[in-house]
Amino acid sequence: MSRKLQAIRGMNDILPGQTAIWQYLEATVADVVKSYGYQQIRFPIVEHTELFKRGVGETTDIVEKEMYTFDDRNGESLTLRPEGTASCVRAADQAGLLFNQTQRLWYVGPMFRYERPQKGRYRQFHQIGVETFGMSTPDIDAELIILSARLWQKLGLLEHVELQLNTIGVAAAREAYKQALVTYLSDYQDQLDEDSQRRLTTNPLRILDSKDERTQAVLAGAPSLEDYIDEESREHFERLQALLTANGVPFVINRKLVRGLDYYGKTVFEWVTTHLGAQATVCAGGRYDGLVEQLGGKATPAVGFAMGIERLVLLLETLNLVPEQAADKVDIFVVSLGEQAELASSVLAERLRNEYAGLTVLRHCGGGNFKNQMKKADRSGARFTLILGENEVAEGVCQVKNMATGEQETIATEQVAQYLASHF
Repeated sequence: MSRKLQAIRGMNDILPGQTAIWQYLEATVADVVKSYGYQQIRFPIVEHTELFKRGVGETTDIVEKEMYTFDDRNGESLTLRPEGTASCVRAADQAGLLFNQTQRLWYVGPMFRYERPQKGRYRQFHQIGVETFGMSTPDIDAELIILSARLWQKLGLLEHVELQLNTIGVAAAREAYKQALVTYLSDYQDQLDEDSQRRLTTNPLRILDSKDERTQAVLAGAPSLEDYIDEESREHFERLQALLTANGVPFVINRKLVRGLDYYGKTVFEWVTTHLGAQATVCAGGRYDGLVEQLGGKATPAVGFAMGIERLVLLLETLNLVPEQAADKVDIFVVSLGEQAELASSVLAERLRNEYAGLTVLRHCGGGNFKNQMKKADRSGARFTLILGENEVAEGVCQVKNMATGEQETIATEQVAQYLASHF
């Protein structure tokens, strides 16, 4: 017997019992971003590998260890996208949407990283990203953060997340700080965790974000990034804080927050929670003014964020914040017995769908006796079951059963829609 095929480890199916929660989350995001004037963009899952090497950074964990990369039949190196920002920049620039223009864009879709699967972290995961282009002032940084706060409020999550904020300055300021940090940490290299020792020569700023206690003890005496921040970035950061305060968005300044991708500069931020264990970050982003030019376009200021759908779904479930309407439910179940009743029930179900677009009408198909059909009606969770047999068709009536009370009434078929309207 052939081996039963299974899903690839870390690449999960989203089954019917969960898709309604995803749809609820995605629809809420779509409503919020639309209210701010953002437009959706869609781009391919597969890109040239060079896009991510140049965009994300060759010394990042993503490029060094996590990308799904392969050669196609023409010998070109292609990669399943590990994140959305570089692809969004490539797509928008290729379409001529960036130079001397402002854009507010958003996207949703799968990303791929080869890492150890765990709760809230998968090899195929799904992100919602929001990106803006052509605006260099802190008011657009603030708008993005305020937008995300509004989303948390609509989802019921605002009191369960915390906004952490920092500025990492322009490239020259970060370079000067990197040199000072490396000089300091080199004297304590043997006390650093393994990842931090490797990052010392590749991406030293990421050491600030280490979760290792010994490394954090060493960092206690390290130079402070704040001391190296340029004046322009300081002013930008102060104005951002003023805008957030004016809009009632609380925040905590985290001087060790740097983000893991090379393209960030000036503003960086994360929304974190204490309800998901180690996977604390549910949304993260910042400013990346140099990325468009780095990928071959004209210099264009930009800022954005991304959030993982799996983690947000997990957070909503953990906190019991999934509303009743976000569950797949059946409003009306239709049962029929006999050929004429089958025809009549099909017509009746279509009429109800035409008149009440918001209702879910599930008609039994596939045959079966009355007892089995009623069992399925009961399992469906429908509020009402409509029953049509040959006698009902001949008399022009329908049996309507209230599944909560068990009460059953005989209603003229032509009056069924009106009868149900009074109950929904």
